[in-house]
Amino acid sequence: MSLRRREFLQGAAVAALGAFGAGCTSGLPAYEEEGWDSGTVRHVLPGASHDRLLVKTSFTEPLDAPPRLRIGAHDAPGLAVGDTKRFFTFDQRGLEPDTAYELRLIDAAGRPLADPWSLRTLPHPRSAPERLRILCFTCAGGPELTNPLSGEDVFLPLAARRRLLARGLAWKPDLAIANGDHVYWDLRAGGAKWINTGALGWLRAGLFDRDAPVLGHANEDVLHRAFGPQIADLYGTLFRSVPTFFLRDDHDYGENDEPEVFPADGFMHALANATQALYYPELIADETLPARFVDKRELSLRHGRLRYGDLFESLLYDCRGDLSRGPRPEDATFVPADLEAWLRRTMATSDARHLVQMPSTPILWSAGKWGEWYPDVRADHGVLTAERPKPDWPEGWRRQHDRLVRAAAARSDRIAMWVSGDLHSTAIGEIVETGGERLPQPVVSVLAGTPGTSGPGWPSAFRGTIARPSTTVTANEWLEPLEENGFTLLDVTRDAIVVSQFRWIPDMGLDAIARLEPFLVREIDRPRA
Repeated sequence: MSLRRREFLQGAAVAALGAFGAGCTSGLPAYEEEGWDSGTVRHVLPGASHDRLLVKTSFTEPLDAPPRLRIGAHDAPGLAVGDTKRFFTFDQRGLEPDTAYELRLIDAAGRPLADPWSLRTLPHPRSAPERLRILCFTCAGGPELTNPLSGEDVFLPLAARRRLLARGLAWKPDLAIANGDHVYWDLRAGGAKWINTGALGWLRAGLFDRDAPVLGHANEDVLHRAFGPQIADLYGTLFRSVPTFFLRDDHDYGENDEPEVFPADGFMHALANATQALYYPELIADETLPARFVDKRELSLRHGRLRYGDLFESLLYDCRGDLSRGPRPEDATFVPADLEAWLRRTMATSDARHLVQMPSTPILWSAGKWGEWYPDVRADHGVLTAERPKPDWPEGWRRQHDRLVRAAAARSDRIAMWVSGDLHSTAIGEIVETGGERLPQPVVSVLAGTPGTSGPGWPSAFRGTIARPSTTVTANEWLEPLEENGFTLLDVTRDAIVVSQFRWIPDMGLDAIARLEPFLVREIDRPRA
């Protein structure tokens, strides 16, 4: 069944969003509540399900004893992470669904460590909420670093990134998806390795010892100096009342997606695991997820399922940590076979009104790089071609892409949609054919936009091309990839998903961020029987 789609620009876009609750226009202070006292709390990042809250915190100075987090009538003890006595996780189960709890962070003597704040659990999976708003973005990481030759910022300064995130939060999302690349500190691949593993890297943070553990070793101090500002100082306490779901991508493993460093080795996994343990929440595991991806705390580091009543489900999966290149090229996978089976089974059996794929690697577009679903490489003048072999690229990746895309398109009773990151761009389009086979319905693909990239960090600067549709698919681009800073809102109702996209460039000035409105809104209606 064909989908009715309506597209709006500027004024009409704002009017369309008004039905969901307009964003405020006063910028950062409007979200951060003037007078909210964070005390010595450096950052707070929460995760949630319908009956559980998982909160990561850090402090500007060590605590003599673990703190506690009072969640309504519950008292969750702080579990120390690492050796500094500054990082703690709080995990509380048995909560009521769709309930706003007051949270109070207190020390061992019961004294407040910050002002109280609120955090809501998600609706029960069998409830029927009418609407949901999701803030989506990607590639928010990056250290404060200036190119000494050009004077350009390699990544957008933290102050500008915080304003962009605050503007997204000003539209009052119910939850947020941070899709990959929370840090950039590549160690062995690409040009960045000379910055991070040479004398400059040693001066900035120290050097990692790949033969030693990350936590409980000098490596932990290097991690705090290298990665800490990219997460703790970026998010601060901005997201304390917004459950945020973090996905990993290649740079979260300390590398760019290049064949000489992937599949990930033991140190890469240890580095990503330690960063997550310290700074951002794991995914609360669904009981249907294959058991080997679930730890003894019933948490998952890389893959998960977000359920918001019967209104919305999202399948969240990391395409880097379990990446395979063989043993035969045609058998290679971005996600392992048992996880693919779980994804396809969930797509086929879920009773959610909407089900959206949110992997770390996008579909539809290619930048001609190695770590993609597609075989395209850059030819002359930035054009892509699949006629030339892509070195070390295995055909199995495209085959898995086709299986997943066809599985999503097979359900005629709901929208087939992907929302992803990785490509440092804002875009939206649809795939109508893949591998020479027409799909039962188009599959929508959205690139969420990045608050982090700047100057020479835009991929086209070193790849020689912006992202373009892969030559192996037939696609319609509603918005070609824009290498500008931004983010995306998804407004979900019982009968539609509205995609609103925001854009900003430094030439507009920092003050313009507080007034950002969507420049494009696309409504995608759920098919009707």
